[in-house]
Amino acid sequence: MQFRQQALSKLQSPEEIDLPVRLARPQGCLVLAVTVVAMVAAAVWAVTGTVSSTLGAPGILTYAQGSYVLQSPVAGQVTDVLAEEGERVPADSPLVKVRTAEGDTVVRTIAAGRLTTLVTAVGSVITTGADVAAVERIEKSDDPLSVMLYAPAESGSTVSVGASVDITVQSVPKQRYGVLRGKVKAVGRVAESSRRITGFLGSTQLGEQFSREGPPVAVLVRLDESSVTKSGYTWSSPDGPPYAVESMTLATGSVRLAEQHPIDWLLP
Repeated sequence: MQFRQQALSKLQSPEEIDLPVRLARPQGCLVLAVTVVAMVAAAVWAVTGTVSSTLGAPGILTYAQGSYVLQSPVAGQVTDVLAEEGERVPADSPLVKVRTAEGDTVVRTIAAGRLTTLVTAVGSVITTGADVAAVERIEKSDDPLSVMLYAPAESGSTVSVGASVDITVQSVPKQRYGVLRGKVKAVGRVAESSRRITGFLGSTQLGEQFSREGPPVAVLVRLDESSVTKSGYTWSSPDGPPYAVESMTLATGSVRLAEQHPIDWLLP
């Protein structure tokens, strides 16, 4: 009964009718304001902002003119090897001497290039048509190196000409000298078979390695040149390695893909 009287007297008190009603504490208003500002900022970023991603792909340093496999025109025993792996040889240069029943025959290069693989050795017996060497074609001594990447076929359409690429070279410590800089020069329109890659690089092993996950798309990357580094190319570090990088060195590329608006991810 006492509680009821107190409640009635409280309702009848005119001085409490004019008191303001507190809807929220100041702390709550601050939280609400911050939430609204964050939502507005996120909406603006979704419309005007961009997101970039990268595509990783294995590859190899090359002069981009392909290689050829030199085969013996005769059968016999190799009596002399006239060149060394890594050496640059002109066209019609003698590579090996083969002793046959009719006399000695010299196997010569078809086109100028760099001798990347020498299959035979002194004393070995070869047959007609047997592989003797692989030669990477080089037209001029000052031809610049490029990088041939082999990207997954389903990702080839996302790579655009002119895209920036970071190249990690297998023979160069990344933690110390960084990565090579380059840009996409060309993107293949069709997937490369293992046989086609073998024909271009002059190596069955590389053909199988780059097509292990399925026929890839070839992406040609032109390296940014530099006059201040020992290698002659631009690195993420100021000087790069204190030595030149060689063709037919394995590498890995990180291609920067085209930027997209975040709202594109949400739209069907």
